[in-house]
Amino acid sequence: MFPRVAWVWWGLLCAVAAAVAYGVASVFQAVAARAVDDGGSGVDPRLLVRVLRQWRYVLGLGLDVVGFVAQLVALRVLPLFVVQAALAASLAVTAVAALTLGVRLSGREWGAIALVCAGLALLGVSARSEGSEPVGTAFHVALLVAVALLAVAGWTVGRAPEHVRTPALGLVSGLCFGVVALAGRVLDATGVIAVLTDPAAYALAAAGVLAMLFYASALQRGSVTTATALMVVGETVVPSLIGVVLLGDSTRAGFAPAAVAGFVVAVAAALALARFGEVDSPQRTPVRR
Repeated sequence: MFPRVAWVWWGLLCAVAAAVAYGVASVFQAVAARAVDDGGSGVDPRLLVRVLRQWRYVLGLGLDVVGFVAQLVALRVLPLFVVQAALAASLAVTAVAALTLGVRLSGREWGAIALVCAGLALLGVSARSEGSEPVGTAFHVALLVAVALLAVAGWTVGRAPEHVRTPALGLVSGLCFGVVALAGRVLDATGVIAVLTDPAAYALAAAGVLAMLFYASALQRGSVTTATALMVVGETVVPSLIGVVLLGDSTRAGFAPAAVAGFVVAVAAALALARFGEVDSPQRTPVRR
């Protein structure tokens, strides 16, 4: 048997790999998103079609697939609060990757990157390997209902005034990413038939598409920093709480304070890097999440 401590470090390795893949992917996707017409007001599903014509966006999607596979592996063996905090660290990866586009990092931002790493280290030593507690079919169906509600919320706030639209779309996209994490955690992956008959599989797919659409819309029409900060909050805090309350997530005995401190430090430091949620076109002065 693979030792439980080995599963923890394997899961952490996958979570960090996912963060790296997502962080680099965001650089390519953001440049591509800024190169296309936003299509006017509101949330336009054709935006995804337009950006898919950009090779950089397609390359970013390829990295997203790699990151998603690594994320799913991590979700099977680690608590949600560890995995989601690690994914928030993708902003630190993006900040470093943005150096290739001529972006300069301030001392505060280098400090935030160091704090992200410190927070993840604390989470790493406090984590223990675990799977989900049984939650029943109702939870899986509830994920589909949540996706439908988030879809309505996203389309509604997409037509709101700009000062409301950008943070709201950022938050809704983050909550959609949170549903992806929850669905990946509870998905019945015992076989092809099990996956195809599990509502969580469809919630995962739909939430992923909506998250990309709402986040791209938020980036194109408002403050990158605001949209990304709210996205990070939505994708980390809510699913992490659900993991603790409903899915049996916990820490090693006596390490709960370290886990709380690590989570708060990692997420807070990621929020300090929120301007690196998007990179502007390389022909212009780079502006980042």
